[in-house]
Amino acid sequence: MVQKITLRMTADRHFTLEPERPLESLNPKEMLLYATADCAGRTITGLLKEHVDDLLSFSITLEGVLSTATVVAESKYNSFNIVYSAECRTLKEQIVISRAINLSHDKYCGMLQMLRRIAPLSHETSIVTTGETNS
Repeated sequence: MVQKITLRMTADRHFTLEPERPLESLNPKEMLLYATADCAGRTITGLLKEHVDDLLSFSITLEGVLSTATVVAESKYNSFNIVYSAECRTLKEQIVISRAINLSHDKYCGMLQMLRRIAPLSHETSIVTTGETNS
């Protein structure tokens, strides 16, 4: 069974669940995914704070494949995949965002480091530049 959490960055650079729902509705295994995506998001936005003023959109989707067909106490994650999606205005911002994502993913987000100890963790990054490309 695949469990999936998507967080979208708000205008004040906080993250909310997509689709919006209360955290109390998440089961404990989904909470692990939520906490990890939130950690990654906070780490990335912290790294970007001084370098990118106008991040147009940013979302993080984290999927975990469980060992069982339904969520039960014995369910364990067999693998994880995290997808980072961003939209910015310039090529320069795209480079800075890519570096922040890589630093968070590989080094600074403690929750991602923890997931790697549980099961294999893959990632994908999609950054779209919508403005001028030579800045």
